[in-house]
Amino acid sequence: MIPVLDTNAWIEKLRELERPGADNILAFYEHRFGAICRDPRLMLAPLDDHLVHRGDGVFETIRFTERKVIHLDAHLRRLANSAAGLSLTLPCPIEEIRDIVLAVAKAGDEPEGNIRILSGRGPGGFGIALKECPQPSLYVAAYRVPVRTDAWYDKGLTAFRSDVPVKPAMFARLKTTNYLSAVFMTLEAMQKHMDVALTFDANGCLTEAAIANVAVVDAKGALVLPEFKNALVGTVATKAMELAKTFMPVEIRPIPQAELDSVREMMILGTAHECIGVTHFEGRPIGDGKTGPVAHKLRKLIREDLLSGGEAF
Repeated sequence: MIPVLDTNAWIEKLRELERPGADNILAFYEHRFGAICRDPRLMLAPLDDHLVHRGDGVFETIRFTERKVIHLDAHLRRLANSAAGLSLTLPCPIEEIRDIVLAVAKAGDEPEGNIRILSGRGPGGFGIALKECPQPSLYVAAYRVPVRTDAWYDKGLTAFRSDVPVKPAMFARLKTTNYLSAVFMTLEAMQKHMDVALTFDANGCLTEAAIANVAVVDAKGALVLPEFKNALVGTVATKAMELAKTFMPVEIRPIPQAELDSVREMMILGTAHECIGVTHFEGRPIGDGKTGPVAHKLRKLIREDLLSGGEAF
């Protein structure tokens, strides 16, 4: 028989439960409490928050390194833009969210890791009507992430054309919590024993990776990124273009799949990857089949930019 627990027994049970991933959670904030906690067993979202059962919410993942939160304002601008695209009113001003992010990072008390911001329609019911939710939700968590080694970057990644349809433009440009396409792409990669799935639009042109942007060095030596019609504009990709313009041509244009046979380099750009080369696509080598000089140089410049900037906590 399934027991029915009272409040105190439920809370005691919650505190006794083992929590997968608990070792990686440093600190978190929830707007309903207006406070920060360090016990990962208490990091919970209400089941009736539309963020949970409808995917009706937005998020950002922000890197912190050497006790500095990186590209914070750029991420917050994108968070605000994504929320506006969903007609979602954030529960507090973006300046306050900025202070919360820094406070959570400080409470986590480690020099390296990630911050995840999530804002949803809020709790109130299991329907779809927005009026169920009187107060939007906000969750901010600091957590550990694996440290990437030089050997990982030197080895590079393998990639393939995904069977997952490209995201419609109206969804691709918003960073929402509906990430099923990325989940399916990740499953594809596991099944194919490759690293990265890449999507292509209806015209057969490259769009993006599951959780990152993609770029190539074309046959003429220009750094080229796909048009951001069916892809999110990444903060690292934006910075990479800015840095690359100091030493090479940079273009944003369609990249047909056939062109990938002649590109000199391909690379993945994102918060999780920074900049890493793709050495093979569909089993065929890109360039000489090794991480190329532009990828190496951009990674160095991006890393230097990360360390020189950022908001200290």
